[in-house]
Amino acid sequence: MLTLSRPGRLLLCAGSAVALSLFAVAAQATDWKKAKEVTVVTTESKFTPNKLTLRRGIPYRLHVENRGKEMHEFNAADLFKAAKINNPAVLNADKTELVLHPGETKDLYFIPRQAGHFKLVCPDHDWAGMTGEITVE
Repeated sequence: MLTLSRPGRLLLCAGSAVALSLFAVAAQATDWKKAKEVTVVTTESKFTPNKLTLRRGIPYRLHVENRGKEMHEFNAADLFKAAKINNPAVLNADKTELVLHPGETKDLYFIPRQAGHFKLVCPDHDWAGMTGEITVE
């Protein structure tokens, strides 16, 4: 039978804790290729659809297309701040919105972490009704 000294037991326990931590991180790795796609189309004064329902903890690929003749923003500031974002470079400098020029498309990979109701708005066209809501269950 092998008997370890106190320092040996401490080292073994510490090593086990590190191994378990690494295992937990690996188990939590996200396969972004399997992200659920959600498509939103922007046109003049409108998001289609303008109401989205997502689930907390699920990876999504938000595909936004600007089919309008003007630049549009997909601003969901509170949602994006509360989410795990895989590709933050696609967002504006404040990390609050996708900015799309006419004919442009962008994909944002993210995982909602907080349940609730989040405002969706195009700040330049909200006065014309370009608003919506994103619900995370």
